[in-house]
Amino acid sequence: MILLMTLSILGFSSPIRAQEIQKQDKGKQTTEKKNGPVADFDKTVCDLGDLVQSTPGTAVYTLSNSGNEPLLISSATASCGCTNLTYSKDPVLPGKSVTISVTYNAAATGSFIKTVTVRTNASDQPVTLQLKGKVLPKA
Repeated sequence: MILLMTLSILGFSSPIRAQEIQKQDKGKQTTEKKNGPVADFDKTVCDLGDLVQSTPGTAVYTLSNSGNEPLLISSATASCGCTNLTYSKDPVLPGKSVTISVTYNAAATGSFIKTVTVRTNASDQPVTLQLKGKVLPKA
């Protein structure tokens, strides 16, 4: 009886293992779609280069939803008041994208690195966007 049960368990587990191996082999060739929303940014760092003092510079980040459910931006916050940020509050449908626009006021001269923290329903972990450059004094 025990031998029969052991053989039947082994017999049923062999096809399962074969399927797991086949999935792993296929996983190297194709990527399975994750259920739910998937947030994909076109970039997370934007270098504005040299800006002239008091002439704002703007970076645009594109956020795409490559998942199969609507993507929601729950919050987007800039690291300081010297940056202005705009983004859509509407859900991003699967296969669609939106832009997040970040403008640095360039009031102070010198190099800068500013961040924007974006939280979505795609992950518990926020995404940090970076904006950098150098502000040169007016001529």
